[in-house]
Amino acid sequence: MNKSLSFDDLKAFEAAFDADPANRIAMNAAVKNGIKNAALSYQAASANQYGFSIEVESGDVTNQKSSGRCWMFASLNVMRLEVMKKLNLKNMELSQSYTFFYDKLERANHFLENILETLDEPTDSRIIAFLMADVMGDGGQWDMFRTLVAKYGVVPQDVYPESYSSSNSGEMNGFLRKKLREYACTLRTKAAAGATATELRAEKDAMMSTIYRMLCISLGKPPVRFTWETRDKDNNFVRVADITPQDFFKEYVGMDLDEYVTIINAPTADKPYGRTYTVQYLGNVRDGKYPVKYLNLPIQALKDVTIAQLKDNKIVWFGSDVSQFAFYPLGLLTTDALDVAGLFSTDFPMTKAQRLDYGESLMTHAMAITGVDLDDEGKPIRWKVENSWGKEDGKDGYFVMSDAWFDEFVFQVLLERKYFTPEQAAQFDTDPIVLKPWDPMGSLAK
Repeated sequence: MNKSLSFDDLKAFEAAFDADPANRIAMNAAVKNGIKNAALSYQAASANQYGFSIEVESGDVTNQKSSGRCWMFASLNVMRLEVMKKLNLKNMELSQSYTFFYDKLERANHFLENILETLDEPTDSRIIAFLMADVMGDGGQWDMFRTLVAKYGVVPQDVYPESYSSSNSGEMNGFLRKKLREYACTLRTKAAAGATATELRAEKDAMMSTIYRMLCISLGKPPVRFTWETRDKDNNFVRVADITPQDFFKEYVGMDLDEYVTIINAPTADKPYGRTYTVQYLGNVRDGKYPVKYLNLPIQALKDVTIAQLKDNKIVWFGSDVSQFAFYPLGLLTTDALDVAGLFSTDFPMTKAQRLDYGESLMTHAMAITGVDLDDEGKPIRWKVENSWGKEDGKDGYFVMSDAWFDEFVFQVLLERKYFTPEQAAQFDTDPIVLKPWDPMGSLAK
């Protein structure tokens, strides 16, 4: 058997391509318009209408712009509804930049602590290679977010508004990575030269002071106390005076963070259902209140708790692989939106488990489910999704997700513990299995 492609092979490939006139039509369409535009099903929009039997009123669609903060936007979009209810507001935003600042600061500290814990690892080990590759990104998960909020609280966006670097994080992240990789080198080099633990800790403290300075210059100093003024739905003046971010969260959001946890659907052989999991090195706040932990359940369980919460007028944070078979301009997250099998004359038959095992799919993006269309038997047909990419795509920024797409590409859902069955509650309270740092369930939503 040939190990390399021969010119005879190329001639055979070309002959097979030319033998089917449909290939020429597909080629002309894709070259001119792009693959997704060429594969778009004209029936997709009518088959996936924006009609929902259950809808939760939410605020205006937000925009994370050129940053990977979807997990923060989706989380804060859930929390802001509590503020809006308590203060009778038509709309408001909680500051994504505020939680972003402290995530960066805590993530830098977490990284340096991981370096100090792995000083005995050779530089070319897989662990060190992983840590060096994942130095300073934007992505995250729910437990990372609630740990930040438990420590730092939240503030209205008016109090700590967006900056260039919060909306366009690439430059800032690049310089933070440079510094943190430099610091990793410094700590490991000094440790190899015989520096004591006390000396290394002093070095690390000085390093963190520099990181704090870089963040303040990039994002602005975050408030410690603030006063916020606005008007409610009836045009009444509202003033929240001289309050800390922590107290603002307690008084105006009021969610019991202990009660909000996540479940996942990872149908792979190495992750039995009914067990809890965490991921080595994953997190942001060192020794934070809420280490990453989730319960693996069949996909129907994720749907059941989502519907139950929507019926109780609550929107639902979830994580998915948003790019799979999606058509963003029309806001379609559906398995039938793109006929790529017809365009390329080849199927894409991998199962959800196979896609996870072979690196073809994982959680990439967090959004909020704000509605569902149920059939006469109470089964979901389609889901309404609030994205954080502004109002240009979909219907004013809202997407429609088919139930079949939910099956294949939704991986994680947030729920209040009261929605667990007794069996699930007992399962969640078990000690988690620790997954390797590179496990797909350690992926971060961006």
